[in-house]
Amino acid sequence: MKIIFKRITTQLVLLLGLCGTAAAQMPDLDALEFRTTDLGHGIYMLQGFGGNIGVSIGDDGVFVVDDDIPPLTPKVIAAIGSLTDRPVDFLINTHWHGDHTGANQALAASGAVIVAHDNVRVRMAADGPKQSPHDALPVITFSDNVTFHFNGIEIRASHPENAHTDGDSVIQFIGLDIVHAGDVMFNGFFPFIDLDSGGSIEGYITALEALEQMVGPDTVIISGHGPIANKADVNAKLAMLKDSKDIVSKLIEEGMSLEQVKAAEPLAKYHADWEWQFITTERMTETFYRGLTAGE
Repeated sequence: MKIIFKRITTQLVLLLGLCGTAAAQMPDLDALEFRTTDLGHGIYMLQGFGGNIGVSIGDDGVFVVDDDIPPLTPKVIAAIGSLTDRPVDFLINTHWHGDHTGANQALAASGAVIVAHDNVRVRMAADGPKQSPHDALPVITFSDNVTFHFNGIEIRASHPENAHTDGDSVIQFIGLDIVHAGDVMFNGFFPFIDLDSGGSIEGYITALEALEQMVGPDTVIISGHGPIANKADVNAKLAMLKDSKDIVSKLIEEGMSLEQVKAAEPLAKYHADWEWQFITTERMTETFYRGLTAGE
């Protein structure tokens, strides 16, 4: 079956910073190999170029969370196939971006049932250059949360409102102390808050606060991008975002324009530890300004 590759725009650039270099250079996707981490209990994390993938394998079958970028579809399928010879039964997309939905069409063709928040289907189906093929769309959607009773565990997807986008899901493997946070968690660098897709500053912080309450000190968090995270990583990100929000808010209250705020370099103290290629310190500042002044 011919796979139609769409939505390969800034979604590819978004991941460049995860390659450990600031060089504006695409990696060799042909040479890229997926890295597999066994989290126990039949749960695995797969890391390629796009969003981190979660896989649950058990007596009932195969449950997958996210599926990287379109050009890596054959490698996604091969990486899952290295763990099991069974087809994927369920695929849940944590949001609509192409670096998390790229293999939807191929996995659906092999029998996977695609599930996501209502807004994921709406955005993927919308007319325009980022429109997905019909058979790549979620066929089951939910508004708040949904629970799968699969492989002897409860797999619960909950929706934080207007966080990274307006269609995010956080996936809990109940009782296993494992969570797939999607892009509610960029581990170790500034987050991408997609204001144009319904994301918001307040919503992102609220989602992280909910994640912090959801996990314990030993919980394994599959981040949307970056290495495995833990509760301390969530707390560090929350502290940075709340402080940054307060700093930029005060400058806005003083009547500063966007250019004046940027010139003041309000996030300078976070530059060395949190900047990456796609979300630079300047762009993070712009996101805070734009998000905090929305509707004025």
